[in-house]
Amino acid sequence: MPAYLQRTFSKLFKIERDEIASALLSFLFVFILMASYYVLRPVRDAMASDWSDVELSWLWTLNFFISGGAVLVYGWIASRVSLNRLVPGVYLFFAVSFGLFYIATQSLDNHQLIDKSFYIWVSFFALFHVSVFWSFMSDLYSSAQSKRLFGLFGAGASIGAVSGPLIPVFLGTQIGVYNLLLIAALMLLLIIPIIFFLERQRQTAANRTQANTGNPAPKSLQVIGGDFFDGFVDLLCHRFLLAIALFLLLYTMMSSFVYFELKNVMAEYDRATRAQYWGMMDLAVNSLSILTAVFVTNRLATRCGLAVTLALVPLLLVGGWLAVAIAPGLLLLIGLQIVRRAGNYAITRPGREMLFTSVTPGTRFKTKPVIDIVVYRGGDVLAGWTYTGLAQGIGLGLGAIAMVAAVFALIWTLVAIFLGVSYENHQNRAQDAAAQPSET
Repeated sequence: MPAYLQRTFSKLFKIERDEIASALLSFLFVFILMASYYVLRPVRDAMASDWSDVELSWLWTLNFFISGGAVLVYGWIASRVSLNRLVPGVYLFFAVSFGLFYIATQSLDNHQLIDKSFYIWVSFFALFHVSVFWSFMSDLYSSAQSKRLFGLFGAGASIGAVSGPLIPVFLGTQIGVYNLLLIAALMLLLIIPIIFFLERQRQTAANRTQANTGNPAPKSLQVIGGDFFDGFVDLLCHRFLLAIALFLLLYTMMSSFVYFELKNVMAEYDRATRAQYWGMMDLAVNSLSILTAVFVTNRLATRCGLAVTLALVPLLLVGGWLAVAIAPGLLLLIGLQIVRRAGNYAITRPGREMLFTSVTPGTRFKTKPVIDIVVYRGGDVLAGWTYTGLAQGIGLGLGAIAMVAAVFALIWTLVAIFLGVSYENHQNRAQDAAAQPSET
């Protein structure tokens, strides 16, 4: 790469010269990954209109239990397969699974069963594919690198989320809905060479630092070991991991509360007007998240620390919910939704993933999916019933529920500060220990 381009990348994105190749490939990795999911998402969501609310509720419930079982199976595999095979194997498996779904649609008559199975499977894939990506990133990059680079990767995810739907929008009617499964499967296969190249770069760097051939192999060549349920046990036994789980649980509470509030306020509008509002929010969220992730997140994390990075969006939501409580209205709720979603994509999610750079590979690849998938789906269920209980059971109005949400947002802020301070203290202790001369 020409020197002037290297200087530009370094100035704009905080990428050092020897990181440019791996950072751009990681960006391409998450771009293709998110684009493939957003090719599948419209196919999945279009199916839901054919089912009743009861059928859809049962599918959500099944998804929670199936996700828990799948995470256990993944934990068993992660205990026995080296990391340099585990990560590409995950995406190869999903690519094959979507190919099999396509074959089933062409050869079987019971499309109702196929569609419902596909709906559950894509809903599981929606969380699992990105969880494994961030596990790989937190294993590939150091804590210092994550503060500079993870915001860029968050932008790649947002750009992929914008680009992916263009395929079904412009090609869906021409090639057929089910053929989109083959496109998504092919995109997942394109990721595998990128993973192998990133692994080769990691191993090359490790070999350069080895004093002799007797040193341990790079961690990606090692097997994590342990048992299939270690992720659940690890989560329950560590305060730091429980705090991350609580952080994510409170995030799902905020997501559901904003969604339900918007749904209720927009009930008086016709369906076309609602669609315009939702489309406007998506456009604003995607544009804001890309700009923020590229130009703000890395500077915020490196200059202000992770406590401020993690607490920023929750603190904004405290003020937003209080404003809604005082003057419930559509415009305030739309602003709250844009801040919440864009802030999560650009700041909160990359910041949360930085926390996993300070844990063991076992925690990254076995405990993290428990948090990202099981806790997240459990949070969906808890948040939905909590809101329903407040609105239908107790009879609270929008303003009163907004006050309750403000309390949840305040707790979320405190948890964020705890996580950021704990992370920074851990990093400082590690640096102090590394700086001390070893005894001879």
